[in-house]
Amino acid sequence: MRAAVVYFPGSKKKEMTEISRSLARGIESQGFSVDLIDGERDVNTKLTIYNYLALGAVAINFFGGKIDPAVSRFLANSGMVAGKRCFAFTLKKGLRNGKTLRVLMQTMEHEGMFIKLSDVFRLPEEAEAIGKKLHLE
Repeated sequence: MRAAVVYFPGSKKKEMTEISRSLARGIESQGFSVDLIDGERDVNTKLTIYNYLALGAVAINFFGGKIDPAVSRFLANSGMVAGKRCFAFTLKKGLRNGKTLRVLMQTMEHEGMFIKLSDVFRLPEEAEAIGKKLHLE
């Protein structure tokens, strides 16, 4: 089974990259093949070949509740993502992290993605532990 961790780091590049790598390590420990995709840099990536997607984004401001419009554009141009099982995540930075996560999930659901689980991460260790416990099949 192939999985992808797609992240949109925004202004928190270092933290989001580390969290995403840790999540990918956790998923790999289950024996799955995982690709790490920076959604801001790898804009022409097609997600059709993946069976499971983990998608993360950060709020574009301190007050939270808004994500970069590039997330929606990326998903619209990334091939067939409707019906894919997914995991949504964001960082514990600023205020209203729950609202930021909800906006991300709404964006994913708009594209037809099936969200199985979501979480807000503070530390890379939390992301790796969740990655080890995700039910990808």
